[in-house]
Amino acid sequence: MDAPEPIQVTVTFLEMATPPAHYPALPHGRQIALLRTHDIPLHFYRYLLDRVGRKWHWVNALRLSDEELVAGLHREDRDIRVLYLDGAPAGFFDVKPHLPQEADLAYFGMMEHATGQGLGRWFLGAAIEACWSHGPKRVTVQTCTLDHPAALPLYQKLGFQPVAQKKEVVQPMTFTERSQSVMR
Repeated sequence: MDAPEPIQVTVTFLEMATPPAHYPALPHGRQIALLRTHDIPLHFYRYLLDRVGRKWHWVNALRLSDEELVAGLHREDRDIRVLYLDGAPAGFFDVKPHLPQEADLAYFGMMEHATGQGLGRWFLGAAIEACWSHGPKRVTVQTCTLDHPAALPLYQKLGFQPVAQKKEVVQPMTFTERSQSVMR
């Protein structure tokens, strides 16, 4: 099978310098759980990356070896939380608070079955609150033109400010490459 064509993207870097005055309320009438993981199994993390990010071409972490991935995932200060909706995984976020005076919201997203149900604003608020719980001077996140069209406006509505942009090229994974990464 031929390799997919590279995709040109614009990456937008955003920052938040102060915590929000309030966070969005938990949606009512839904069976929702948000659980922090400890020593997340690699296969589950790869599953989450694939299921949440497949449509948006989240490929960088999936291309890492097990050794490279586990070195970052199992740090004491890593904060990975999984969203469950009606008892099933529905999304996750991954906070890297180990940068000097910064908490980076490295990954944030929901699976397709959870989108469009009024959960996104609350879920992003929970991610921002988790970032600030680590005591940084600023919170960072990045998004690109491949991400959901509502991503950038939602980040901005909840207090992030764009600080830079750059052009990058994303090389999508082939089906075989993706299968080998997720099915380890």
